[in-house]
Amino acid sequence: MLEGKDCMLKNLIKTVRSEFSGLAAKDHVARIAAYHRIQASPGFRAAAYYVQEALTEAGIAAEVISLPAQEGLSYWGQSGFQEWHALASTLEIVEPEDAQAKLCDFRESKISLIQRSAPTSPIEAEVVLLQDGTKVEEYEKLDLQGKIVLTKGDVDRVRELAVERYGALGIVYDGMREWPPVRQQMDLPDARQYTSFWWCGGEKRCFGFVLSPRQGASLRQLIQKRAQEGKSPVKVRAFVDSRLYDGAMEVVSAYIPGETAEEILVVAHLCHPEPSANDNASGCGAALEAARTLQTLINAGRLSRPKRAIHFLWVPEISGTYGYLATYENEIPRLLAGINLDMVGEDQGPCGSVWIVEYPSEAMPSFVGDLMARIQEELADNVKNLAGNESFGLFRHGVSRFSGGSDHYILSDPSVGVPTPMLIQWPDKFYHTSEDTVDKVSPSMLANVGVATVVYAYFLANAGATEAQWLAHEMLTRYKGVTARRIQSSITEAISTDKVEELAKNLHLLMKKAAYWAGREREALASLQRLASDIGTVVDKAQTIAAQTLQEEVGRAKELFFERAKALGAGELAPMPPRELDSWEERAAQMIPVKKCRGPISPRAFMRQLPFERREEIYKWQEEHKTGGELAVLALYWTDGKRNLLEIADLVEMESGLRDTEFLVKYFELLHELGLIALAA
Repeated sequence: MLEGKDCMLKNLIKTVRSEFSGLAAKDHVARIAAYHRIQASPGFRAAAYYVQEALTEAGIAAEVISLPAQEGLSYWGQSGFQEWHALASTLEIVEPEDAQAKLCDFRESKISLIQRSAPTSPIEAEVVLLQDGTKVEEYEKLDLQGKIVLTKGDVDRVRELAVERYGALGIVYDGMREWPPVRQQMDLPDARQYTSFWWCGGEKRCFGFVLSPRQGASLRQLIQKRAQEGKSPVKVRAFVDSRLYDGAMEVVSAYIPGETAEEILVVAHLCHPEPSANDNASGCGAALEAARTLQTLINAGRLSRPKRAIHFLWVPEISGTYGYLATYENEIPRLLAGINLDMVGEDQGPCGSVWIVEYPSEAMPSFVGDLMARIQEELADNVKNLAGNESFGLFRHGVSRFSGGSDHYILSDPSVGVPTPMLIQWPDKFYHTSEDTVDKVSPSMLANVGVATVVYAYFLANAGATEAQWLAHEMLTRYKGVTARRIQSSITEAISTDKVEELAKNLHLLMKKAAYWAGREREALASLQRLASDIGTVVDKAQTIAAQTLQEEVGRAKELFFERAKALGAGELAPMPPRELDSWEERAAQMIPVKKCRGPISPRAFMRQLPFERREEIYKWQEEHKTGGELAVLALYWTDGKRNLLEIADLVEMESGLRDTEFLVKYFELLHELGLIALAA
């Protein structure tokens, strides 16, 4: 029976592959990339209506949903923002006369303007060079009144200091984020970095421009040379024709109807500046062709009408998912599982990318990651070796634990409860730059990811007891392999130490991890009952096998630990005494955080209510705790209103290997200060 189901998956892939067109998907990518798709803007709205029209032409019912975009409006823990419309902008060197040149023109490159820039009539101003612009100390001897700053530093931080505190008119940014090994600082000397302001209310608004690294280096050299020679400063003329106003942001919603109210969700974010082809016109194009493929196969009778509906959403990234879920909160219980398509079309050669299946957080254990990983493997099994007795894929692929940063990070929050893996190509040499163009998009990769999306969605839309049983077997197979590798890593650590105390610590940690792994797999297998409520016996059996597998592997490891201890001249490894808590852990043990809304929490906008001195204090301790961003997301996932913060810190460490209890205490106290969570004693 299980082999038959495996064949069914292969047959489904074959059927879908015969219909899905990577070239048609790339045509959608090219058309979408022609729109300047900033969240809540006329350009995004036009792209949304293009998506709706394409769906309608394919015979799929679709609607464009309009959600308010305005300051002071929050969707769960995400603050709202206004609509923005830019028509023109230019930046030119006007002094010295022999260096006059146009640096930026919105007509030529939309990314040459910092998105959401405020308007300004043509003005001429001196350019002041900042080292980085993120430290208050850098501004002590500078006069920025009526001037423009040039920086590589974080734009939001520079705006708060240079513009809001010290009177600068605007910002010129020439930074380029590095993504080793595929992108170093000067690998894209003529590209511009996608950069944006995010107005949340109460800020002093300004304009800004983006230079390429080559332009930035030339302008910096000119400023420094004239200062050294005692000559007049460099001046530029800036002009921005733009508007910020209360408006709307759109979400495109389409359904392949099912027989029940349950839904499988396919989401892709439609936003980002023109062209932004791989990020994320590629995900949107793949989703469009996926919807058409499903509709065509069903209409032709090659696939039956699914039991569950398949629901497609094209959204402004993160903000649109927050807005849609918060607006239609009563529909969330119908969402069985999701898939997020983000940067899926990369031509892996020039982009340097790998097709990754990113699992949801371990705080939301589920069957979804293993299913998508199996589908990916099936698609990579399509080229034979010389003898024809083995097969492999012509593209790089792999799986990854949760890292967030896209719409799946909202859906997979346990308080939302829609387990959603992400399909992504990473890293990408051209990510968030003006060189993310359609020529970097591969039709064959769009086809691979698009077929995987259709197969995943349709399989789950029809899944019942038989599919759940097959999937339980698949999950166990993977769990056995993962468990063996984990135990082998612990054994490798054991034989690498010549200290008995270190050996005892490693064994203690292994036992702690084993208990954690057992709990995660038990819950992941239990999630299969969402597919079919009458498979309790199957789940019980699978959970028993998983527990036995782990017990056997841990037993084997313990024997090797003890053998190593004897080789080091020790007897039995003594159990580790209870660890004494430090002062931060003692505080954490007294804190039980309770979320006041569903979904992740984004505190940045809410921090505007705090005095500058308090924000500076927060900035400094965040800078001291570089892993804080990942810890904050995961800790909120594990927050269930029952666990204390010390228990949450332990779970985060088990999932990520990171521990910073001091940061978590300060972060959750900040959330409480902002009124975003309650702290029960």
